[in-house]
Amino acid sequence: MGESKKKATRSGWNVSPSGISKDVHATRMHTLIDDFCEHLDLVVGRSAATIRGYRSDLYAMAEVVGDIDRFTLPKLREWLGIAVDEGRSRATLARRTASVKAFSSWAQKNGYLKVDEAARLVSPKINRELPKILGEQQAGDFVENAASSSEEEFLRDSAILELLYATGMRVAELCGIDLGDVDHDRQMVRILGKGNKERVVPFGDAARDSLAKWLDVRAAMAKEDSALFVGVRGKRINARQVRRIVDRAAKVSGVDHLSPHSLRHTAATHLLDGGADLRQVQELLGHSSMQTTQIYTHVSNKRLLEAFNKAHPRA
Repeated sequence: MGESKKKATRSGWNVSPSGISKDVHATRMHTLIDDFCEHLDLVVGRSAATIRGYRSDLYAMAEVVGDIDRFTLPKLREWLGIAVDEGRSRATLARRTASVKAFSSWAQKNGYLKVDEAARLVSPKINRELPKILGEQQAGDFVENAASSSEEEFLRDSAILELLYATGMRVAELCGIDLGDVDHDRQMVRILGKGNKERVVPFGDAARDSLAKWLDVRAAMAKEDSALFVGVRGKRINARQVRRIVDRAAKVSGVDHLSPHSLRHTAATHLLDGGADLRQVQELLGHSSMQTTQIYTHVSNKRLLEAFNKAHPRA
């Protein structure tokens, strides 16, 4: 078994969604869905979380459509219509449409369908809201407000908050960092991002100092040799634990509804506000498309307009 295949298995994307048993639903459609997910993993290099999402959507589709011989445009519209009747959000409908369109294209190219049946499906437009961000002073206060039950956890949580804000990395990326990925002298960290794409990003003095303090006490908590951050049981920390750390710090700081991803948005916006080039921010965040990064220019422009309206005497 190849390394990426092992990684996919450990990540759990090939585990059937809750309530769906492969033994019960051992149909040709489900076999094709599994093959498609393997293609996404081994050939396309999609992340385990993305593959789990595709697989969950496609298994739900199979419950309505049935076998591949009944995979037709009317049946797909029926499936999406059921989702509308159930009150599913536009974002969910858009994601399901994207999943089934990708599967349909793959199935047609591999000879399982004569026609790309889903090609004519229209995805609903999503009104993208500007991401929630913190001001510079707010961000500085926030990362210093780790709320933890022990000294070791406080130092770990402080290092996590500092590193998230310093690098703009995703939670899953932070959880995957090993001790050997951090170059303390150069203040750089190697990150494995979406699609197993590797990048190296810098971090500042505040994150460096917090990491050093955490590493001084890490041995008292760790039962795993390689992971940079560990949970209370000594194993590699997971995304749910990191979200709790961020949530506790948000409550102490008086910030409502702040997620780890908000720190990513905040880091990107502050970099642009400070004069960083959009291409540099794209590389730092690990975005494959410049279009994804451009949303932060709208945030910066909005903040600039607000500052102008408050400060300029002729505004």
